[in-house]
Amino acid sequence: MSFQEIINAETPVLVDFYATWCGPCKVQAPILEDLSKRVGDQARILKIDVDKNPAVANKYGIQGVPTLMIFKQGKVVWRQSGVMQSNQLQKVLQQFV
Repeated sequence: MSFQEIINAETPVLVDFYATWCGPCKVQAPILEDLSKRVGDQARILKIDVDKNPAVANKYGIQGVPTLMIFKQGKVVWRQSGVMQSNQLQKVLQQFV
């Protein structure tokens, strides 16, 4: 399944744009794992390595990592850069479920 097919889904998709060399991204990773367990199949969580996927990063103007974005039916409905805690992200995601 392509990135475009995934974000076009009815289910909201939280995308974490990250880089392997990024310290804050390493902090964000276990937070997203926890969030994934909390939201189950209400939302999908996807990680995109900006170094391996520069075209996608450029398309969405990713300049800093981590950048978190929520897509619903192919549209960006929310975006924020920096590390966010699981409970904050869960509240944001609930708005789009």
